[in-house]
Parts: sequence; C-alpha cells; structure tokens
Amino acid sequence: MLELATFSLLNGIVYGLLLFMLTSGLTLIFSMMGVLNFAHASVFMLGAYLSYQVGLWVGFWPALVIAPLLCGLVGAGIERYGLRYVHKSGHVAEILFTFGLSYLIEELVTMIWGRNAVANNVPAAVDFPLFTLFGSTFPAYKGLMMVISVSMLVFLWLALKRTRMGLVIQAALSHPSMASALGHDVPGVFMLVFAIGSGLAGLAGVIGGFMLLTQPTLAHAVGPIVFVIVVVGGLGSLAGAFIASMLIGILQTFAVAIDYSLVDLLRALGFVITRSTPSYEFLSIKVATVAPTVPYLLLVLFLIVRPRGFLGKRDV
Repeated sequence: MLELATFSLLNGIVYGLLLFMLTSGLTLIFSMMGVLNFAHASVFMLGAYLSYQVGLWVGFWPALVIAPLLCGLVGAGIERYGLRYVHKSGHVAEILFTFGLSYLIEELVTMIWGRNAVANNVPAAVDFPLFTLFGSTFPAYKGLMMVISVSMLVFLWLALKRTRMGLVIQAALSHPSMASALGHDVPGVFMLVFAIGSGLAGLAGVIGGFMLLTQPTLAHAVGPIVFVIVVVGGLGSLAGAFIASMLIGILQTFAVAIDYSLVDLLRALGFVITRSTPSYEFLSIKVATVAPTVPYLLLVLFLIVRPRGFLGKRDV
C-alpha cells in the first residue's frame, strides 16, 4: 500500500507538472492579452510532432530546443497575420478564429505524418532508471520533465517580475496607449507574448509527446483538461494554474490507481450489500473507471462554490 501511494504521488506530480507546462502558455496569453486561445492544445500537439521529426534528423537534445522555437515562430505568425486583424472584432471573433485554427493544424499534421500514431518513443538519452524505490524504478525522463517544468515556472516569474523586458510587457498590456507614447512597440509586445506562450506549449509537447500517444487526436485528448485547469486555477493566474495542475494531476492519478468501489467500502464497514440492494450497479462502479471525470467534477464544484477559481480576480 505504501509503494502504491508513493508511486501514485510521484506519477501524479509528474502528470501535474506536464499539465502546468501545457497550461502556463495559455494562462500567460490570456492574462496578458485577454485571448482565450483554443488552438493552444494543437500547438502542443505540433510540438510533439516537430520534436519527433527533428529528433530523427539531429537527435533529442537539439529537438528539445528547436521544436519549441519553431512553435514560437508559428505562434508569432498566428498573432501577426491572424489575431492582430481579428482582435478589433472582439472576443467572439478571436474564439472562432483560434477554434478554426485548431482544426487546420490538426489537418496539416494528418497530411504530413498520417492518421496513425508515430513511434515517438522515449529517447535513449533519458531512457534509464533515475532511482529505485520499493523495488520499482522511476524513469529519468520523468525527472527531466519535473526539472524543466519547475525551471520554466521560475523563469517566467523572474522574467515578468525582475527584468526590464517583463515590466515593459506588463505595462504594454495593461496600459497600451501610455506604453506606446513612451516609445515602446506595443504590437511587437503582443506578438512576443503570443510567441512565448506558443513556445511553452511546444516545450510541453516535446516532453509530453513520448509520455502520451503522439497522434492527430492528441489535442482533443488534452485540450478540455487545459481549460478546466485555467478555470479552476483562476482566469489569468499563473500561480493558480500551477496549483490546479498539481491538484488535478495528483487526484486523477490516485483515482486511476484505486481499484475499489463504494460496495467494497460499505462491505468493509460491515454493511451487507448484494445485487438486490438498491442502486447496486451505481455503487459497484470502480473509482478507476470514473477517474477521467475527476477534472470535470472539480470544474463543476468550483463553478458552484467559487467561480473565480483558486487565485482568479474575476468570475468565469
């Protein structure tokens, strides 16, 4: 039981940090620009495919740098030649634009790499046991994911709060007319923020691509959870996104590992439960079976009791 709890906690932390890596870029874009980017998960998927392809050509470590940079360039192009013209039409136009863009990226990925999953396996450079605990090994690539995610959080905080560029970005996004009057390139700042957010999604794709299944439906698999985290953490709050990512990652991982139902619990407490007991079919559902619904149950709960999320400053 201790082994199960320990490794479920470790895997939950890893999964939560992966979710944060994916969500941080979207949170950054929304907090700075007010754009709810529905194509963000598709850029994550693109990062997974690009890292796979670049890895075949030059190896994993160069791909870890090149793929996020390419995703950042894609994000810069999206903002410069798309959102910049759509932005003046309001949030509905932005949502429709990014929603359509997500399907466009998916079709492009399908045209290039096909509809089947690609063999995006764990690279040999990080495919070894990091440590052994209770006779089981913890893989090095999960440790790498944890280091990258925590480093990214520290980098974002320091870049936005402790550098001149970060102060210029915050000023341009909160008071664009004043920043423009002081000589700063406000449209360029918008493009930079969108590029950074897309690059972070690409970085998450590099690591998540071989942890998850790299296929054209990858964006659909992770996209809904991303928006759950944004709402639960609080719209535009990077710290809230981190808390929500860790909470959902750990809860869902523990739920997958628990192969028990309410029937087992009631029987352990001394109750007599048979097939003739009312609601037996419902009570006999295993916790692991309903594990995929955990994020959405948490979303419903927060929308009822705290619509602004953990650290949000406004209701959904």
